[in-house]
Amino acid sequence: MYIDAAEQVEPAVVRIQRMLKKIDQLHLPSASRRDLESILVRQVTKELDRIFPWQAGHGLETAVIALRIGQAARLDADVLHQLKLAALLHDLGLLMLPPHLQTGQESLEPDSYVTIQNHSRLGATLLEPFSFLREATVMIAHHHERWDGSGYPYGLRGEFIPFGARILAVADAFEAIHVPEVCDRSLRDHIALRILKVASGTQFDPCIVDLLVELMGATEMTYLRRVAYR
Repeated sequence: MYIDAAEQVEPAVVRIQRMLKKIDQLHLPSASRRDLESILVRQVTKELDRIFPWQAGHGLETAVIALRIGQAARLDADVLHQLKLAALLHDLGLLMLPPHLQTGQESLEPDSYVTIQNHSRLGATLLEPFSFLREATVMIAHHHERWDGSGYPYGLRGEFIPFGARILAVADAFEAIHVPEVCDRSLRDHIALRILKVASGTQFDPCIVDLLVELMGATEMTYLRRVAYR
């Protein structure tokens, strides 16, 4: 069940922007605000899951892994919170793509890849008006940059890429990797990790990949998924 009509997309953008505007207008102490923002942004991701059923749950799974990496990197509570929000919303820009590119098809024309590469920038543009997502928006804008500078949309490299975006890139890729004919989740995770290790130092910040390797070496990723999200 895929989106096949442009008129379905615009109302979804309007609904999501209204939801985010309500969150942005909250006036609460910082700790209480973080908790409520997390709950309400998860409601937004449920709307995205409804629109893009082919990747339902990806935002939440990415947030779980990103949080664990961020905790291992000893990020403070405010940065971890922004990382969580960024992970939950990182694919929002897909809403702005032409309908035929919102189906999750793996076989695409070369020109289509160029269009898809705009989704991180478009997502950040949609989120810019909301002050509570200021840092998260930066992470989303740059989560497809590559360590060697060959990524998009701006071609940043190395430490010029915001640290949160580097974490998000690893978490997003780890969760998105599909291993055909492998049903065992633990085996899939270990294969996905090997793929990330190959791309360490070119596509991904090697320090971030190393943190994920350490996390997986310490315990099973299924356990991390169960306990990491707060």
